[in-house]
Amino acid sequence: NTSECEKYACCPLPPYLEDSGCVIEEDDSAGRPLRDVCFHLLKLYSDRSYELDQLLDPRSVTSDPLDFRLSWHLWEVLRALNYCHLSQQSWGVLNTSYAAQLESEGLWEWAVFVMLHEPDTQ
Repeated sequence: NTSECEKYACCPLPPYLEDSGCVIEEDDSAGRPLRDVCFHLLKLYSDRSYELDQLLDPRSVTSDPLDFRLSWHLWEVLRALNYCHLSQQSWGVLNTSYAAQLESEGLWEWAVFVMLHEPDTQ
C-alpha cells in the first residue's frame, strides 16, 4: 500500500515485460495483474489452494496468449504432484488449445496424445 514513488522493487513481471519498468499489466478479462510464472509457483508453494488459472495463463510466460506449450506441460507436472484444483472447464480449454496448436504445426500425433488427457471422456 505504498505510493508509486515509494516502491523499492518492480512487480514480478513475465520475462517479456521485464524491461518495461515498474508497470503493472492488467489482465483485461479478470482485472488481475499479470505476474511471472515463478511468482505464481511460489504462491502455490505457500498456499496449496492458490488459483491455478493465473499460474497456467500463457501470458505469464510468453507474449503470445495462444502459446500453451509450457502451460500444458506445467499442468501435467502439477497434476502429478496432486495439485488438481483446476476446474474441468479450464482443464478442457488447456487441452484443446494445446492440441489445436500442435495440429496447426502438423504434429497431429502429439495433438491426439494431448487429447487423451481430456477429463471429459464424452
